[in-house]
Amino acid sequence: MYSLLIHDFAPIGSIISWSDGTPRPPKRFARKLIGWKTSNSSGRLIRKQGARYIGNHRFPACFTIHESDYGSQGTIVLRVHRTFDVENSGLTFVVVERPPVGSCRLFDRAGEGAELVHLAASRAAAEDWLTRHGYPRAVLEEVVVDGIEGRAAA
Repeated sequence: MYSLLIHDFAPIGSIISWSDGTPRPPKRFARKLIGWKTSNSSGRLIRKQGARYIGNHRFPACFTIHESDYGSQGTIVLRVHRTFDVENSGLTFVVVERPPVGSCRLFDRAGEGAELVHLAASRAAAEDWLTRHGYPRAVLEEVVVDGIEGRAAA
């Protein structure tokens, strides 16, 4: 898929993988492997933003993927997010997994710039998670079957 299709049709919370089409180098080539992983990875879709203007400068529509967390003993020290714009990405994207129907998405706030902070198995699990984490303006949204997912399941 092209990045525009991910932006337009993939639901927030989906697992997305991307690739530049090059083969994976052997493990013994550590530097090449690190470079390859930059253009060939996967993560959870956490935000979509439409095109916008600031002054005379135009920013294209984009989406953000949570790639990984780094830390130890239950403490996250670094979160890796990747943002791709829909116009200039030469990568190929694939929806690996959609969020299950009945699960609940937790967004940090309402509105256009909302970012997914957690995907819970149910609304009760989401409310429980929310009591243990500090998001005072959090918004809960249950995952339902929409037209795109319904066609794919039929």
